[in-house]
Amino acid sequence: MRMATFGARALAPLLMIAALWAADAKGKPETIKGYVLDSACAFTKGLQKPISSECATACAKAGSPLVLLTADGTIYWPIADTTPSSGQNDKLLPFAGQKVTATGRVFERGGSRAVVIDKIDPQASK
Repeated sequence: MRMATFGARALAPLLMIAALWAADAKGKPETIKGYVLDSACAFTKGLQKPISSECATACAKAGSPLVLLTADGTIYWPIADTTPSSGQNDKLLPFAGQKVTATGRVFERGGSRAVVIDKIDPQASK
């Protein structure tokens, strides 16, 4: 009987860790406000917003992944939650160069952030 109790106590922390890991694997629901621009310009040019919609569209059509860039400089990589996965440029292309509000599930790993976008809308111009 004591061995069974010991085994249950040893297993409990492992089950808690597994449950926490599973919760993280689902992502955290968030709303993101920022610009849709190509990833190369976000990194190599240090842009705070796209030069133009035409520029962001041309880069995306040439194969550069589009990303979301927030006002604080955080970059979110749009991803699919399917296996096999797929690129998200088709979903973002109508918004290239625009300021948007996107809702979805955010994942973090190694300092990077990714988002599975559930809904995306342009922000009204002021």
